[in-house]
Amino acid sequence: MKISEAQKKILDFEFSRGWNVFKESQIFTHLVEEISEIGRHILTREGYKVRELGHQIAEEDVSREFAQAFALFLQLANRMNIDLEKAFINEIELMEKRFNAEEWRKYVKERFSKEKKE
Repeated sequence: MKISEAQKKILDFEFSRGWNVFKESQIFTHLVEEISEIGRHILTREGYKVRELGHQIAEEDVSREFAQAFALFLQLANRMNIDLEKAFINEIELMEKRFNAEEWRKYVKERFSKEKKE
C-alpha cells in the first residue's frame, strides 16, 4: 500500500466514525501516548525494565503499537493537509545531499569501534 493510499484509508475510517471532530492537539497527544508505549517495549527489550523486578509491562504485541502510532500520524498529517508520500520523497532527497554516505560510514565505523575498545 502506498502512503497516499494509507492516508486516504485512515481519512475514510475517521469520517465514517465521526472522529473528524477531534482536535489536532488530541490526535497529537494520543500519538505521543502510543509512541511512549513503544518506548516501554524498548526499555523492556533492553533489560532496563523487568517484570520480575516490579515493573508493569504491557502484554500487547509491539507491532500493534507501531500500527496505532502510524494511523494517528497519518490522521494528523491529513488534518494538516500534508501529502506524506511527497514530503517523504522530498526529505529523503534532501537528506541524501546533506548527509554524505561515505563520510558517515567512515565516522560511524571510527566512532563506534573506539567505544567498543574502551
